[in-house]
Amino acid sequence: MLFSPAQRHRLISTVMAALLMTLASHSHAHGLEPVSGLLTPESVVQAADGKIYVSEINGFGQDGDGQIRVIDHGKSSVLVKGLDDPKGLVIIGTDLYIADKSRVLRVSLAQPTATAEVFLAATDFPKVPQFLNDLSADANGNLYISDSGDILGTGKGGAIYKVTPQRALSLLLDGTIDARILAPNGLLADAKGEQLLLVDFTSGVLYNYHLQTKKLDEVASGLGGGDGIVKQANGNIYVSDWKLGKVYRVDPQHKVSLIKEGYQSAADIALTQDDHHLLVPDMKAGKLDIIELR
Repeated sequence: MLFSPAQRHRLISTVMAALLMTLASHSHAHGLEPVSGLLTPESVVQAADGKIYVSEINGFGQDGDGQIRVIDHGKSSVLVKGLDDPKGLVIIGTDLYIADKSRVLRVSLAQPTATAEVFLAATDFPKVPQFLNDLSADANGNLYISDSGDILGTGKGGAIYKVTPQRALSLLLDGTIDARILAPNGLLADAKGEQLLLVDFTSGVLYNYHLQTKKLDEVASGLGGGDGIVKQANGNIYVSDWKLGKVYRVDPQHKVSLIKEGYQSAADIALTQDDHHLLVPDMKAGKLDIIELR
């Protein structure tokens, strides 16, 4: 069947409208919509039940005014209050772990009333942390923690720690072990606990650390103020750039491409449970953005 130019135009318009409606419905079905009015959002994570947890620093450096917000299919509420400067989040089992300034907190999501308990105090570390930032975990329940050091000053002095489920803490990396470690921020452990991706906020370099051989390999560079890291099942890695408000893709061949810009400060990103959407906290704008990954 042959179509006139006007018919072809109408057909294309109809198909495009249907496609856009399908994409919108897909996102809505997963409870994924941008959120505004957040109080300095830094990190985000989605649980298996679809609930989205966001750390809100509120006034930076003001102890006691931080909180964790939960978003459940568009409905927002506060999970816990009274935190200091909550940043990185990770879920292990039914527990939510929070990097809160110089300590790590734990909240049981299985309890009807959420309360934050101290999992690691500042004095549990070899030296008092300067700027606890991101968290990651492997399938064995080991927790990985970045201390970004003097991130707002010299851009040095950071460290990365590993903590077992029994709270045994060990230092993995710092500037004395490898001079390339300046202000490590985003972390991403593989399921087996054999490799740890990390991005340095000062240098903008993405590394892969082999935990068994203790070898640190450069994966990609030019990532600005590298913040959050996620990895899709297809091997694509996404890194947020807090300084320049951008989000990058690093493909399996380590080629870097820009996928979105225009944020005031793209903080600690997360993948949704369906592996097809990226949650991006824009810290200074007080918003949570959704990027559909194709």
